[in-house]
Amino acid sequence: MRRKARCAAVLALLAVLSSCSAGSTATVSQDESTLSVGFTAEPENFDFTSTDGAAIPQALLYNVYESLVKVDARGRIKPLLAKSWTVSRDRTVYDFQLRPDATFSNGAKFTARDVKFSIERAKTDWTISLKSKMDVVDRVEVLGPTHARVVLSRPSNSWLFDMASRVGAMFSRTGVADLANKPVGTGPYVVADRRRGDSIVLPENPNYWGRKPAYRTVVLKYIADPTALNNALLSNEIDVISQITAPDSVPQFEADNRFRVIQGTTSGEVVLAYNNAKPPLDDVRVRRALTMAIDRKALLDTAWAGRGELIGSMVPPTDPWFEDLSGAYPHDPARAKRLLASAGKQNMSLRLRIANLPYAMSAAQVIESELSEIGVRVTIEPLDFPAVWLKEVFTDHDYDMSIVQHVEARDIVTFGDPDFYWGYHNPRVARLLEQADSGPPSRQAGTMRRVARQITADAAANWLFLFPNVIAAKTKVTGLVPNQVSESFDLTGVKPAR
Repeated sequence: MRRKARCAAVLALLAVLSSCSAGSTATVSQDESTLSVGFTAEPENFDFTSTDGAAIPQALLYNVYESLVKVDARGRIKPLLAKSWTVSRDRTVYDFQLRPDATFSNGAKFTARDVKFSIERAKTDWTISLKSKMDVVDRVEVLGPTHARVVLSRPSNSWLFDMASRVGAMFSRTGVADLANKPVGTGPYVVADRRRGDSIVLPENPNYWGRKPAYRTVVLKYIADPTALNNALLSNEIDVISQITAPDSVPQFEADNRFRVIQGTTSGEVVLAYNNAKPPLDDVRVRRALTMAIDRKALLDTAWAGRGELIGSMVPPTDPWFEDLSGAYPHDPARAKRLLASAGKQNMSLRLRIANLPYAMSAAQVIESELSEIGVRVTIEPLDFPAVWLKEVFTDHDYDMSIVQHVEARDIVTFGDPDFYWGYHNPRVARLLEQADSGPPSRQAGTMRRVARQITADAAANWLFLFPNVIAAKTKVTGLVPNQVSESFDLTGVKPAR
């Protein structure tokens, strides 16, 4: 029976691979053990240690790569590769007891030596800015095959939470030769095939240590056009739209009993970024004027049919230090004009270089129109996302304003980094962030609220709205998480209806 089951699984996978190679209009296998999920933004490659952007961890984190701990849908830290852990009284020493039966997809056993390797490699070999989250680590000690000790240079209230993100992913010491093309993890799925511009195929990991996934194969389909993405679900090409990008399409799925719509929240702030390091946006009066010139409620109605949530800083309601600052800059074009006049900055021309994603394109049209009313000429430049936007805006800082969704959890800390693409530098904010992280846990939330108020007062950016999590799925698919509060599109709890 086992041999027959394995043969059936192989045949099902071959059917899926054949379907994917047929092109982006092919219908996926109708085998009940296969799930197809539609996404808009495709990973540039599989290496999130050297390539920024959310698409890679969205596909791989918790599914292919695992971390010592993970974040659940309510933002709580839960065990994963670590069965348990203890923290010293001074909050600088973490002792992790590891799963004894976890193995990597290349056959190597997962041990404390891999914990040491992975954390040290994040500090030395990673090239993306998130590597700084490991700066607080002083050393990692191997006390036994399943006992790893991490010693911090100072107390950190955020370090364990950060270990649930991509920066905490565990890598095989023998599996990092070609991360861009051949990821090696301990997760329930492995990467079997990729057709660039179309799909990634994830069959189950036959040697997975934990509960076997309900779907033996998952196909991640990448369809940038929102209408084509909707049609893919309607025509049975996919089973799930991971996040609807065309809000006017939601009613058609709500009215069709073949599907169900799941709506929740995210940690994804849609931000109108200002290049704080570049004139004229290095003037706080200009940034405040631009912020109050934009009717964010009208923008939300246009960009996402009012389904998102207005926020006033880089803090979503799911964060422990949330405070409603959405009323800090009420829509007031007349006052905006006066501020620009006092700054001597009338008749400005600004480049708005945006990710070529539907929400950004819609928001940009509103911004262009409303800023023209206060005498600011805006030139919209859509850039291919993620590759071109990441290179020219995020890395090279070649922009005046930009629009993109920031999906990383608790990413308010980026305003403490003057080298981040905001170009924002306020020593007080940097000091407060350090105090919030290293000070008593009981004071963390209050200090973080002071950070949020300061960057809002400085109009360091314009937080347009919090992106809603709106999923459309066939009714046969269950276990989809309403709230997207981690970097992962977590497939581990998704299963067919019984």
